[in-house]
Amino acid sequence: MLNIDIILNNPFKAMGYDNEDLIPEGGFGAVLARAGVGKTAFLVQLALRALLRNKNVLHVSLDDPVNKVGLWYKEVFNNLVKQYNIKQSNQLWEAMLPHRFIMTFKAEGFSVPTLEERMTDLSEQDIFSPQIVVIDGFLFDESAQKWLSDLKAIARKLSLHVWFAMRTHRHEEPASDGMPVPFSNVSDLFDTVIQLQPKGKEIHVLSLKGGTSTSDSSALCLDPSTMLIKKQ
Repeated sequence: MLNIDIILNNPFKAMGYDNEDLIPEGGFGAVLARAGVGKTAFLVQLALRALLRNKNVLHVSLDDPVNKVGLWYKEVFNNLVKQYNIKQSNQLWEAMLPHRFIMTFKAEGFSVPTLEERMTDLSEQDIFSPQIVVIDGFLFDESAQKWLSDLKAIARKLSLHVWFAMRTHRHEEPASDGMPVPFSNVSDLFDTVIQLQPKGKEIHVLSLKGGTSTSDSSALCLDPSTMLIKKQ
């Protein structure tokens, strides 16, 4: 038996998230950051922590091919087991793989009915039934409201936890609710919103929505050398 309890110690408790999933069943979560700051690495860590708890994770990429997404997982996993000095890393990796499925789309051909159809095909053939869905590369534009509302209905029906990454821009002023303007119009659909904010040589992990009012919203950051979540 591999002792992975140290990895699974929930770092988000300091931000007021008692549940490792951070979002409820049927809920949406978003990770917001500028290009190159670490959105994909952060989402992959959330996925890996779920995989270590034997949760089924569907990773949907609208930007990268399957092999590139797979390399993200392998790199972050290697950094994780090195940080915690896990000796039987190959055994752990092989045990996790059946719980992960990578699906790629061309952004222009991606739609909720297409995603639902492909998930249904996998489930009906007993190939894969996700519990957590990670969507990387989704464009939050004027059509996002309808798209997200339709996906929300599916997430609730299937009790999915759904995570998105959203690219923000350096000089963009936030809306009145503190959210980036393109995201503000759909933020009511989200239970948890996390922002990755560079400050000097550090990347702070900030909770814009979710957690508790008594939490320390600046308690976590990303290690710039490994992109792993750590306490400040």
